[in-house]
Amino acid sequence: MLTGLVAAMALAGCKTMDAGNLGGLMDSGSTAMKAMTLTDGDVVALSDESCAALDKQNKLAPANNKYSQRLAKVVAKMPQDVEGKKADYKVYLTSDVNAWAMANGCIRVYSGLMDLMNDDELRGVIGHEIGHVALGHSKRRMQTAYATSAARQIAASSGNATLASLSTSQAGELGEKFIHAQFSQANESAADNYSFDLLTKQKMERKGLVTAFEKLAKLSGGGGGSLMASHPPSEARAKAMQARLDSGK
Repeated sequence: MLTGLVAAMALAGCKTMDAGNLGGLMDSGSTAMKAMTLTDGDVVALSDESCAALDKQNKLAPANNKYSQRLAKVVAKMPQDVEGKKADYKVYLTSDVNAWAMANGCIRVYSGLMDLMNDDELRGVIGHEIGHVALGHSKRRMQTAYATSAARQIAASSGNATLASLSTSQAGELGEKFIHAQFSQANESAADNYSFDLLTKQKMERKGLVTAFEKLAKLSGGGGGSLMASHPPSEARAKAMQARLDSGK
């Protein structure tokens, strides 16, 4: 992820130089560098603002909605806290096939994904997203999103002493950048294995991890936006999870 941050700094610098603003270049560079050193508390604060903004921008399923009721059953034995933060499971009513989790415990599952997956498959995907948080990937993803968002300029204008409070639109932009940032191949594989181990510990069905990736592979033509833009491709991930099942480990 450091490579992505350096590239983001270079991009910010190029745009500023085009504008003939050397001072702006220095500001962009310093605040992009700050992104690399965001503390856990900073990341949680940014996640709080981003999640709240995304909840306003999307259609949240109410508690009595069939999707919310199903999700509550699906996650009944899933973690109720993520790295010390209370897990907040909610559904976005959209045909998109996606799910994500932030460091503040915000976990969002899209109804399009729920339509595609059975309960065991959903648990596998949700466990994978939780894995990204537990393994520190989501923190680095937020750092990358911060480095390339309007939040960088807001921090610069505030003197960089603390994170500036963002408007809903700015927080929403940061959240969108977080959602669409891709994890590395190593991160994806590690999160898959985290989910497999979590399901094993909770004595839940693990075959769903295999069939979930098989379904995603069909949707993406063999590749893995989110879930289907993953690396390695979904087909390879399905095979890796099947190999773990077959090995009994």
